[in-house]
Amino acid sequence: MCYSTSLRKPIKKIEEKLYEPFKAEFEVSDEYKPYFHLNGFSYGNLQIIRMENSSTIVPASWGLIPHWAMNDPSGFRKKSNTLNARSESIFEKASFRDSANDKRCLILADGFYEPHHENGISIPYFCYQPTKDEPKGELFLFAGLYTEIDDGLYTATILTTEANDFFAEVHNKKKRMPLVLDENVYEDWFDEGLSDQAINELMATGFSNLEFKAHPVSRDLYKRGVDTNKPYIIEEVQKDTLF
Repeated sequence: MCYSTSLRKPIKKIEEKLYEPFKAEFEVSDEYKPYFHLNGFSYGNLQIIRMENSSTIVPASWGLIPHWAMNDPSGFRKKSNTLNARSESIFEKASFRDSANDKRCLILADGFYEPHHENGISIPYFCYQPTKDEPKGELFLFAGLYTEIDDGLYTATILTTEANDFFAEVHNKKKRMPLVLDENVYEDWFDEGLSDQAINELMATGFSNLEFKAHPVSRDLYKRGVDTNKPYIIEEVQKDTLF
């Protein structure tokens, strides 16, 4: 599962990074503000690139609303959690089936948070892809699905998959991880002609080849009433200071 993300990059850096292969730019730049922590249950905006228009970056409310629930989105969200979609079952679940074929997207992030369990206690870990140019986390793209609930208003979900060896150690209870796509398969993900089988194969083999790192962060992440959209929330802490 992936219920918390970060996107700390300014617009210029994002657009420079996505110039190839998309030449993608923010459709409405005034609506984007970098963040250190976005809690999915706030239903705040993720930034996405859609297969129907890969040259624009648009905001999408986190938590996919299927077309048949668009008359009552808040009622749907009270009953259903669609912040994530299990990649293994998107063609079986009514909430995701339609989007899986023709409304796939890429979701921008430069970090996310996963729970690590020790002695029955959940410890949040910050996960990121360090590079020489971005030691605190390079921009990457989750595989996602989206819907358009009104003209220019979108909702989205992040796909998850079975954890690899690294994330099985981090997310050591449910052993899942968000599907971070390798840049070599971005164009394939947007291919309108993909069969269900081809999409399934892509999800099973398309995880990023770049190395991830992870470290424990403050358990403020789990506290209500604490503003965790602050720089300190991504900083590594010693485990003995968590409790």
